[in-house]
Amino acid sequence: MAAPQAAGAAGGPRKLDRRVIIEAAIRFIDRDGAQVLTMRALAHDLGVGPMALYRYVSGREDLLEAVVAELLEGVRNNLDDEISKTWQGYLQALAHAVRRIAVDHAPAFPLVATRHPAAPWLRPPLRSLDLVEDFLQTLARHGFTDQQTVDAYRAFSSFLLGQLLLESATRGAKTSPVDAPFDEGDAQVPNRDGSLDLTGRPAIARLRPMLSEDRSGDEFEVSLEILLDRLEMSLTQ
Repeated sequence: MAAPQAAGAAGGPRKLDRRVIIEAAIRFIDRDGAQVLTMRALAHDLGVGPMALYRYVSGREDLLEAVVAELLEGVRNNLDDEISKTWQGYLQALAHAVRRIAVDHAPAFPLVATRHPAAPWLRPPLRSLDLVEDFLQTLARHGFTDQQTVDAYRAFSSFLLGQLLLESATRGAKTSPVDAPFDEGDAQVPNRDGSLDLTGRPAIARLRPMLSEDRSGDEFEVSLEILLDRLEMSLTQ
């Protein structure tokens, strides 16, 4: 049986595969928002029957997770090596790379920021294990202790989450949760219980107990104090 064909940009047929479907889903979300994305609506966009999509994605949950992974895939590889030679430059480059998602794909960014993570200790928007491992390893190489590294990870991700969710919302993104319809298959989010394979990611494996601690109250107070200190400094200048 011949593989399903999707309508190409020039009107000709294009072979359907998982990447084609994910790229089409991102275009759909950028145009119409994630709230109205269904397997049926996406299949209509691609000019195929809904069942054709299930050969490559197991359902809407799988599709949304794939969209998030695709958006984050290029972040680490696109960092400027020259700028990233210092830890300050690395964090600046990483922050701008994540911000590009919020700017270029504003309607899709809330998925990156709000989708339930693969493990409770993996914080959005840096939800990629490889990205988090790179973050932890980079700061450790620049002399950060384990505690300083974890504190920096928490503070940095909180900054990105608040700032970029707000920015994506001002660009028209809907930040309310995306409800999964009941008739979109029986897909489950991979590793929902946090049982992730950390082979090749020694920093995450070593720091997992510290990353799992709930320090939200302390983080709130520290961030508030920093804000108040900054406002006081602006008044005295």
